[in-house]
Amino acid sequence: MLSTKAGAHILSSNTSRHILRWILPACYSSDVTTTPLEKIRNIGISAHIDSGKTTLTERILYYTGRIDEMHEVKGKDGVGALMDSMELERQRGITIQSAATYTTWKDHIINIIDTPGHVDFTVEVERALRVLDGAVLVLCAVGGVQSQTLTVNRQMKRYSVPCLAFINKLDRLGANPYRVLKQMRSKLHHNAAFVQLPIGLESNTKGIIDLIGKKALYFKGDFGETIHEDEIPANMRSESEERYMELIEHVSNADEQLGEMFLEEKLPTEKELHAGIRRACLARVFTPVFVGTALKNKGVQPLLDGVLKYLPHPGEVSNHALQLKKDGTEEEILMNPARDRSNMFVGLAFKLEAGRFGQLTYMRIYQGCLKKGDSIFNTRTGKKVRISRLVQMHSSNMEDVNEAYAGDICALFGVDCASGDSFTTDAKSTISMESMYIPDPVISMSIKPKSSKDIEIFSKGINRFTKEDPTYTVQWDDDNKETIASGMGELHLEIYAQRMEREYGCEVVMGKPKVAFRETLSMPYEFDYLHKRQSGGAGQFGRVIGILEPLPAEENTKNTFSDQTVGTNIPKQFIPSIQKGYRNMCEKGLMTGHKISGVHFRLKDGESHMVDSNEIAFILAAQGAMRDAYNMGSWIILEPIMSVEITVPEEFQGTVITHLNKRCGIITGTDANEGWSTVYAEVPLNDMFGYATELRSSTQGKGEFAMEYSRYAPARSEVMETLIDQYQNPKGEEQIKKKSKR
Repeated sequence: MLSTKAGAHILSSNTSRHILRWILPACYSSDVTTTPLEKIRNIGISAHIDSGKTTLTERILYYTGRIDEMHEVKGKDGVGALMDSMELERQRGITIQSAATYTTWKDHIINIIDTPGHVDFTVEVERALRVLDGAVLVLCAVGGVQSQTLTVNRQMKRYSVPCLAFINKLDRLGANPYRVLKQMRSKLHHNAAFVQLPIGLESNTKGIIDLIGKKALYFKGDFGETIHEDEIPANMRSESEERYMELIEHVSNADEQLGEMFLEEKLPTEKELHAGIRRACLARVFTPVFVGTALKNKGVQPLLDGVLKYLPHPGEVSNHALQLKKDGTEEEILMNPARDRSNMFVGLAFKLEAGRFGQLTYMRIYQGCLKKGDSIFNTRTGKKVRISRLVQMHSSNMEDVNEAYAGDICALFGVDCASGDSFTTDAKSTISMESMYIPDPVISMSIKPKSSKDIEIFSKGINRFTKEDPTYTVQWDDDNKETIASGMGELHLEIYAQRMEREYGCEVVMGKPKVAFRETLSMPYEFDYLHKRQSGGAGQFGRVIGILEPLPAEENTKNTFSDQTVGTNIPKQFIPSIQKGYRNMCEKGLMTGHKISGVHFRLKDGESHMVDSNEIAFILAAQGAMRDAYNMGSWIILEPIMSVEITVPEEFQGTVITHLNKRCGIITGTDANEGWSTVYAEVPLNDMFGYATELRSSTQGKGEFAMEYSRYAPARSEVMETLIDQYQNPKGEEQIKKKSKR
């Protein structure tokens, strides 16, 4: 490994930069075990759309000597950012797939995953955060806390990922990091404080102040690679002292040791303050806030230092696996992060990708060691796989390694598995890592190849995309005789249609967007259904008695079943059949053909026959009870409601609110910032189609919006009538269109 001092010298010249890049792969492939656990960081870069995640990653790779030159995200120089390796990403200037890389900084290995910002690709963030130990939450100094920031924050909370905040784009017009810090406290509910202050803003951005080290940092050289330390400017000393005391106060509220010193009115030393921030950050009770501008090459190196100082190494994170016991119960087992072969290998496949040499499986190793040539077992399927090639990823480039240890992120070839599968080296092991959360799709479109000759290629592409992305699903609709693709948004489905054309040469035709409505009960319904059939010989007999009731609003996307029978009126072996019949009926409602959700099936009693009762009889009895509930019960339709955030110049605020009212939106808040206005609203997804064009035309192209799924809520009566008419009278679509226009 290179020493810290050596690393500093290397960064100062391009010749040495080439040497560092040549050394890096060697230090990974030949002697991974020499890297102690505390010298490894697994981090993700997450943020709202266009906050500068990929630009920041590009700078990190440049300053650590991982790449020789920096390129811009939009690819104006014809190259584009390294982490955006897909042609579509460079063309659109957005990240579509999370990309993994690794680098070294001051003797530490940092595995980095750059994630997308668009809500349509939220599964990429989910699976990245599932396997990471820490994260950098990037915020725009102008936009602040935006809709997707809230989503990313929830995801970090779900997986208990400690994070640092980096307020980026200080050089932009209207930059206000102080407002962003307030939003972090009020909207994200973070106990956050500055560890750095900006010296100047917008075009006057000169450098940053290190509050803990009590010094000013200026970034010299063509690309800000040389850091010059100086005294804090005289006009900022008073503010620096105030912010320093604020930092101590916030950390003291979160850390017991510093809290005691604060009560005794003792000031911590620099070392004690760093240790206190680290403890509080790892416990997720304090968020240190860094500042800078990645595009103008200021503040990136101190952020890297912050990653080493405050984010955990794999040994400081408790990772648990579930082991299936003989009695059918599951036991939690703590993974041992030691970087040796003394423990059984356990890894999680968190991302699949079709590479040039077959399926590429990204894996995070939680315990033990994986060597080239080892045989591993999929704990879900029991299949055995021999590892013929083991690589570490550098965006779309691969570097072969001979072995990987606990705490490493690597990739394997030739492993047939699903995203979220666990692997071990013991064929009899029943250990599995907890999988990631996969949100349900909210939008659907019909999809078919333009030419009937391309059906085989089309099927191949669809199989690959649905395997790689669990939120992208494709199924055959038997009623309308068409293939339906479902995903997280219009952009999501559009991207896959374009990838089909670019990667497989298969042009596709997309239909009109369809919203994933749901059907649910509005009032409890008591059922008593007897299924009886006699046709010579053994017949069918099954009776079910119970209550169907609506679940609370916060659980209206689930379906639950509970067995409350007492005695042996229904033998226990038939209970799963009743549940199966109920679940089957929930797949397609009888009112509009959409899924049933938000319903609880409470089985209270029933009846069976010694000879004629069987599994089929009770499946049909449960289905009959559901049909009776449809005929006699009270049902409503639920529709997805989106959280929408629109940013426009102040003069267009009234126009935006008028348009949202027409689209049945509810305004939840507004925010003004130096000539710009942000409107927050909740709007039914069904009413949001075509809004991008309307917003552009009504704001002279200056408006932008972002939306994400919020919840399911009861649809308006006119929407319900239209959906019911459309389902029960599919040929009368023209009449329905006229009716909805009225």
